[in-house]
Amino acid sequence: MDIATQTEVLLRGAGYETWTWTGATPAVICFENAALIGFVHVFPSANDLLTRWQEAQNAALSRHGPALRAAGAKAWNAYSVFLTEELAPTQQRAVERIEEDFALTRKIARAGVRTQDDLERTLLPLTAVRAQPLFSETDFEDRLRARLKDVSPHVLTAFLGTTPAEEVARILAEKP
Repeated sequence: MDIATQTEVLLRGAGYETWTWTGATPAVICFENAALIGFVHVFPSANDLLTRWQEAQNAALSRHGPALRAAGAKAWNAYSVFLTEELAPTQQRAVERIEEDFALTRKIARAGVRTQDDLERTLLPLTAVRAQPLFSETDFEDRLRARLKDVSPHVLTAFLGTTPAEEVARILAEKP
């Protein structure tokens, strides 16, 4: 999987503006929206990530410093994302420990980013929640009846049916 390209696609789909800064090796994917700004660094190996992440972060911040200073409050929401496709099970914890370094930027660091699902899970803190439960009309009615078990079945039937609102209000006002 081409992590850099898929990262751009995912971030654009999440509403970010993205561009590539080719002044670094490897190239850096920059992203920004109204609330935050960040830089994605893709390394060829976990070892390379572990030895070069600070240098990569500093280079991106130095290069984009004037824009960050002009960004105002957004500069407090700056992210550095460090990714590698290499699984590296013995280095996994060391890579993830980078996130515990709170200096300069917020960090996301992962090894073993090999699939679209891996990438989506990794970038979850940067993307909107997408859960949209789907209910059919009968699911909705059954759920509503279950939650309103203290309401008279006669009232619920009137409310969920075609009974005019005034009639439902009259039925509710009647004392049982």
